[in-house]
Amino acid sequence: MNGIDSWPRMLIAFVGLGVTTVVTRGSFFMLPASLKLPQRVEQALRYAPACALTAIIVPGVLTRDQHLYLSWHNNELWAVLVAAAVFAKTRNMMVMMAAGMVAFTVLRLYA
Repeated sequence: MNGIDSWPRMLIAFVGLGVTTVVTRGSFFMLPASLKLPQRVEQALRYAPACALTAIIVPGVLTRDQHLYLSWHNNELWAVLVAAAVFAKTRNMMVMMAAGMVAFTVLRLYA
């Protein structure tokens, strides 16, 4: 029997993750309003969504079987490049996502 099959350990993990999530996400609401973040921290937090999105997308696009996969046959990479070019041209997030998905679907089905 490993640790994953143990219900008490699973319960402790779920409760611990729940408490951690509430404390980290709710800390801005729980702290007094008089407490202000430094200007540099507020500026840095503007980049958090882009960094999180990059951290999610890049491993899925550039790796296969946990190895770097830079190839002409990497459909995900081509779709991301098409989406980036469309976004650079239009500055429209919905058009970018649609173009990337269309490019990926076409490449997956016909390439």
